Amino acid sequence: MYDDYARDKNYDRTQRVPRSPKVDARRLWAGGAATALVAALVAFIALLIARGIIGIPVLAPDEAGVLGDATTFGLCILAATGALLATGLMNLLLLAVPQSRTFFAAIAGLVTLAFALQPFMTGADLDTQIATAVVYLITGAVIIGLIGSVTDYAMG
Repeated sequence: MYDDYARDKNYDRTQRVPRSPKVDARRLWAGGAATALVAALVAFIALLIARGIIGIPVLAPDEAGVLGDATTFGLCILAATGALLATGLMNLLLLAVPQSRTFFAAIAGLVTLAFALQPFMTGADLDTQIATAVVYLITGAVIIGLIGSVTDYAMG
C-alpha cells in the first residue's frame, strides 16, 4: 500500500499524507485572461454566423443588422466575465477540493446548460431560441476546454 502512495507525485513521504497540489496562480490567471478574450471572440463570431450567414436575429431585432446592437457587446462581456469567473472557480477548487477538475467540469457544464436553457423561457421564435442556445453552448464549451488546458499548464 505504501508503494502506491510513494509513486504518487502528490504524496509527501515524510508526512504520509497527500500534499496539496502546487498551483502557479500567475500562469492560471494569465491563461484565464487569454480565455476571456477567446470566449468574447467566439461569442461574437457565433453571433455573426447566426445573424449574417444563417439569418437568425439572435439577441437583437432584424433591423439591428449583422453586428446587432448593444446586446452583442453585452454577450461578449458576459463571455469574458464567465471565463474569468471560471478561472476563479478552478483556482478555488484546485486549492480546496479533491478531484477539482471533475467538479469544475460538472459545475461549469451545469452553468452552461442553465444559460442554454434560458432562451426557451422567452417569447422569441423557436429558431432564435435554438440559435441563442447554441451560441451559449459553444461559448461555454470553449471556456471549459480552455480553462482545463490552462490548468494543466499551471500545475506544472
